[in-house]
Amino acid sequence: MTIVGIDDTDSRERGMCTTYAATRLAERIAAAGGRVERRLLVRLNPAVKHKTRGNAALALHTDLPADEAFELAGDLLAGLSETDDPRTSPGLIVAPLPADAPAAIPDEVAGFARRALRKRLDLDEAIALADEHGFEHAGFGAGGDPDADAGNRSVEGRGRIGALAAVGALAAFDDWTYEHVAYRRFERCGTPRRVDEESVFAAAESGYPTVWDTVDRGTGEAVCVPNAPGPILYGIRGDDPDACRAVAARIDGESVDRAATFLTNQGTDAHIAPGRIGELREGTGYRVDCVVADEPETRRGGHVFVPLVRSDAVPDGLDHPSAVAAADFPADAVAQGAAFAPTDRFRDRVRALRPGDRLTACGEHEAGTLKLEKVAVRELVGSELATPTCPDCGRTMSSAGRGQGYRCRDCGTAAPGKVAVPVERALDPGWYEVPPCARRHVAKPLVRGGFDAPTHPER
Repeated sequence: MTIVGIDDTDSRERGMCTTYAATRLAERIAAAGGRVERRLLVRLNPAVKHKTRGNAALALHTDLPADEAFELAGDLLAGLSETDDPRTSPGLIVAPLPADAPAAIPDEVAGFARRALRKRLDLDEAIALADEHGFEHAGFGAGGDPDADAGNRSVEGRGRIGALAAVGALAAFDDWTYEHVAYRRFERCGTPRRVDEESVFAAAESGYPTVWDTVDRGTGEAVCVPNAPGPILYGIRGDDPDACRAVAARIDGESVDRAATFLTNQGTDAHIAPGRIGELREGTGYRVDCVVADEPETRRGGHVFVPLVRSDAVPDGLDHPSAVAAADFPADAVAQGAAFAPTDRFRDRVRALRPGDRLTACGEHEAGTLKLEKVAVRELVGSELATPTCPDCGRTMSSAGRGQGYRCRDCGTAAPGKVAVPVERALDPGWYEVPPCARRHVAKPLVRGGFDAPTHPER
């Protein structure tokens, strides 16, 4: 078996799409007499700064000999890649394996794929690992020319990092979903897409919940239709390939030039690792247990921030759960949770939090901030401290002096301190998530299930 991995052929401004390159390559493999066993769309670490739009790498599993596959893929990448964009740095890895995947994939390559979801990896490591296992590889630079010497390897072909991760992906992950991608005629790239949104919403309703993140009913947006100037007309995601194709068949619009269905790690939370506030690396996605440590704050631009302190730093025996405050803890025990403006109505969930609420929070960590993708409300503070009222006359008591409690000026009755009174909450225990319009490709929608508490899915 041969695995062909490719990455970084597209441009944020100029378009193209690596899934399209893989689809065209599959057609060339078939024309050469080969069979494509599977097509993998592998999302990588969404925190990588130099990523293209979705940070996806592609792999084709085929029975075509490695040398033939390498030649076909190299010719295709040289012609299709948007290398006029200096940030585009295509890479190709071709792995001849003695048996079918995933069993034949080397453990080190599978480990590289797992790390590619949670770390920023180095091109030199990818090249060394490919050489060690006898994989052919090439990098492409300006004008589409493969790099000619080892001295240029660290500059051109950065896409070999993702390509190697795509080669190892089937052995690295055990949760997979599907995406059916429809492509427009290539010469129409950069022109407005013609897709009937009413048909998209009807199709989405017919496939839900097996097919998800097709639309955002809160914003009225057809999220399956991209805005970038590439060849994708729409992409339909779900847990069953036939269901994805059935939803796609119900969508009206401009003619579909070609289509392909990919096995993918999208919608799986493969980028999220268990973590602890105070020990979080930059550019990695984490799941942390924490306590809300101050009131949420809405800042300029509509971004909502909430201080979070790690759960094991909060002492027992507080007078009231709401007595927790960020200023009472060392800096390395506190992180800022952030729900940025594009997360839309998810910000209302964050604004509804109160000091003392216990959470599990998931998101990317950067510079002390956890960019929230979903939160699980574990325990809600059900009361707040208030000045006591007089049991005789019902009036609010007054302070009797520092440390002396409260006293009714009319009746003379006393109380030792503030009392807990019930408070209504706008949240229930369970998981909350950003809406489909703000969801990262690799983030797991709550509707897929498998969570450890009740869920409140967005659709």
